[in-house]
Amino acid sequence: MAPSTQPRPEHPRPQFVRTDWLNLNGTWQFETDRGDSGLERGLRTRELAGEITVPFCPESELSGVADVDFHEAVWYRRTIEVPADWAGRRVLLHFAAVDHDATVWVNDVEVVRHRGGFTGFEADITDQLDGDHRAVVVVRARDSRHGIQARGKQSREYANHDCDYTRTTGIWQTVWLEAVPQTRLLAGAVRPNVAAGEIVVELPVTGNRSGWTASATLADAQGEIVTGAVRVDLDRTPTVTLAVPEDRRRLWAPGDPHLYDLTLRLHDADGAVVDEVASYTALRSVAVDGQAVTINGERVFQRLVLDQGYWPTGIMTAPSDDELRADIERSLAAGFNGARLHQKVFEERFLYHADRLGYLVWGEFGDWGANVGGDPTRNQHPTAAFVNQWIEAVRRDRNHPAIVGWCPLNETHQVIDDHYTQLDDVTRAMFWATKASDPTRPVLDASGYAHRVLETDVWDSHDYEQDPARFAANQAGLAEGRPFANRSDRGEFSLPYVGQPYFVSEFGGIWWNPDALAKEGTDHRDSWGYGQRVADEEEFYRRFAGLVDALLDDPRMFGYCYTQLTDVFQEENGIYRFDRSLKLDLDRIRAAQQRQAAYERRAAS
Repeated sequence: MAPSTQPRPEHPRPQFVRTDWLNLNGTWQFETDRGDSGLERGLRTRELAGEITVPFCPESELSGVADVDFHEAVWYRRTIEVPADWAGRRVLLHFAAVDHDATVWVNDVEVVRHRGGFTGFEADITDQLDGDHRAVVVVRARDSRHGIQARGKQSREYANHDCDYTRTTGIWQTVWLEAVPQTRLLAGAVRPNVAAGEIVVELPVTGNRSGWTASATLADAQGEIVTGAVRVDLDRTPTVTLAVPEDRRRLWAPGDPHLYDLTLRLHDADGAVVDEVASYTALRSVAVDGQAVTINGERVFQRLVLDQGYWPTGIMTAPSDDELRADIERSLAAGFNGARLHQKVFEERFLYHADRLGYLVWGEFGDWGANVGGDPTRNQHPTAAFVNQWIEAVRRDRNHPAIVGWCPLNETHQVIDDHYTQLDDVTRAMFWATKASDPTRPVLDASGYAHRVLETDVWDSHDYEQDPARFAANQAGLAEGRPFANRSDRGEFSLPYVGQPYFVSEFGGIWWNPDALAKEGTDHRDSWGYGQRVADEEEFYRRFAGLVDALLDDPRMFGYCYTQLTDVFQEENGIYRFDRSLKLDLDRIRAAQQRQAAYERRAAS
């Protein structure tokens, strides 16, 4: 049964908002196509057998389908009606994310194809609308269990196991319509320059028009600050620089996440406004200074938590916008000041809340699915598709001030040998493409394991040693320029460390479920965590404090990332339970982290 209110009604792209848009979430026709034979069987042109609640995937409870079996393909169908007052403008159909390979037809005309389950796409459907401004939208999403594709933590086995979870197939983020002019603004980079007190705004348009201009206006609670304008017919990417007067400069930082309103406009040759977009931005810098990663020139120890972004009823889709914000608030309450968004490109609304709450974020691609490691004769290397899909994510999210670093790959564990491999090619391509798309943030070539780019901005390791004394010994080599590095019995994973900033980007993962002590020794499909499960809650606090202390005491360590914020299905090593209920004493978790880090004391000295 369809819900009484529309699910996820908020605008999905809060940094690029036009007034006239229409949310298409809600009830759609739906049918599973397990043999991917639907095109031959006529599913494109007929009514579908079932219903689904978009934007929730068919594996989820909130979709109304709750079928966790494999879906080789799924089909969606809905009749839409475009508002009459949109006449004379172009109509764009947007999909924020469809997993994994999508084809869209409108009134039986193919309008767009897109491959990649973590990023959005759009189609201009104006010419496919009938005389009543109506259209039938049909979507086929293919999601094969075989082959190489970026899956993140989605299980390739039928059941969940270890740290792999229930799959997501098809539409899993908001679908919406938008009315736009023929010549319109596109999303460009917005880059703060803290040293100069400026914000540089790119204003690309769909086509050059002689005599037309684009403008950007910066404002705060006191009103308009500055406007800059530029002709759009002289450069491929028209750009304006907004100089912020000293008395209106206020930096974005944890604890004081100041945001400026930013209004973008396109003007015709007579000065009339043709297109207008509401956005926001901030003055905030991220830099590398020796072994330090600084924010606005200051050493801020990054107390990060691993966040995988799964929910019991929505899988990878948050049940509500409030729940996205609440996960950030839960993390802050536990003493963390940011997160590594792990093996998933989070929906943009999460970044919006991180911007508003002053929450530091490392963006990551959900690259797992290439199976790099293990038996070297069976390795399946990442492909060029990984580069394309990741850069789509970077370009979507690069204007969010909360993001302080990028991580294209995770745990690509391949031993260095005499042969230059496809993994090396893809790793370097993703690293350099990231830096070209966004030169303002540090890039970590691969989190943990195989650092294959000598010039990587940051170095890290994953260390799940559970004994605090042995953990401290593992990490002690950083002082001599010999940081802990993930290795294999068959050889080294990484090129040499050359003095970059260093942090432990995964540690802890303490296995603890106070409600299931009797499960000791059960299959990892039922309960899983790192190392030996603690005997009781007091042992958890001792182990947590001991591990954290080892990193807080190292003056060369710029941060850490604890695994993890919540339990996820059978992985029971979260600070919170999977349903977000309290599992531990947050005061004790917060107290263990809040003392000043040696890295911060070094800045003060």
